Amino acid sequence: MGGDAALNKLLSEVRACRICAEHLPLGPRPVVRMAKSARILVIGQAPGTRVHETGLPWNDASGDRLRDWLGLSVDDFYDPGKLAIMPMGFCYPGRFDRGGDLPPRPECAPTWHDALRHHLPNIGLTLLIGQYAQERYLGPRRAKTMTETVHHFADFLPDGILPMPHPSWRNTAWMKKNPWFEADLLPVLQLRVQGLLT
Repeated sequence: MGGDAALNKLLSEVRACRICAEHLPLGPRPVVRMAKSARILVIGQAPGTRVHETGLPWNDASGDRLRDWLGLSVDDFYDPGKLAIMPMGFCYPGRFDRGGDLPPRPECAPTWHDALRHHLPNIGLTLLIGQYAQERYLGPRRAKTMTETVHHFADFLPDGILPMPHPSWRNTAWMKKNPWFEADLLPVLQLRVQGLLT
């Protein structure tokens, strides 16, 4: 089976996944996008309610900020041949009673990530957005806090990895407290992105 056909078959299996359906308040709707030719892989947390409703990842204010960080148009961002999107949890996990989304379901990444990444041979940059992606993919290489991990982003670039905070509006105060993120990290990110996609 050809590479694209094998990946498409696997994506069909992922989208039919019901492994944790009993834990999902809105039911399963796995959200993942990719093609074999993708050069950038975005590993975020899990879909919110708007993404669950539309089936389109990063289809919210956080996505607008992420596209701004990357320096990408909407068309380029949603071109699966350029950018693959694979969250830690593929379905909306629900909310805490006190507010805020629950963590990504723990079943997704061990079940699907390695198999999906096997079909992405051309990835030159993997963005690890938020603590859950960084915990899985950096392990003991992480610093004590996400801020420290992101601040030391240059340590991970030789491996084609860039740890980042979540682009949520909740992190606006974090960005003001850490001006190096916009001054130092974002120019490097945008240069890498342009180099891979042009």
